[in-house]
Amino acid sequence: MMHINGSCHCGEITFEAEIDENKVILCHCLDCQKLSGTAFRSVVISEPNGLTFTKGKTKEYIKIAESGNKRAQGFCQNCGSAIYATSEEPTNRVYGIRAGCIEQRNLLIPKSQIWHNSAVPWLNEVSNIPAFETIPTK
Repeated sequence: MMHINGSCHCGEITFEAEIDENKVILCHCLDCQKLSGTAFRSVVISEPNGLTFTKGKTKEYIKIAESGNKRAQGFCQNCGSAIYATSEEPTNRVYGIRAGCIEQRNLLIPKSQIWHNSAVPWLNEVSNIPAFETIPTK
């Protein structure tokens, strides 16, 4: 088990969580692609009721996922940062915490990929795309 902390982009929401660092997942489902605005999302799974907000409160909405399960999506009402997805039940929640909001994200190495049938076809070619340390100048 690992203790993590994080925040939304604007800082109105801060949190702490107990997670299993062996449960870091890349999700390629269409919901994660749309919600993140990119090709996939990196998620770490919390212990049951393992997420605690130290500042602010998320807004939630319920969406039926590709799996057919109802999923509560939690995000910052001010900046829109996605913080988690979880079951709609208010107790014994296991959170899929969005790794981009976690301070220790560089330590969270993905161990598996899910919904890979929805993965964008160019994903395996990313290492061949030119990379720059910052925005390239002319």
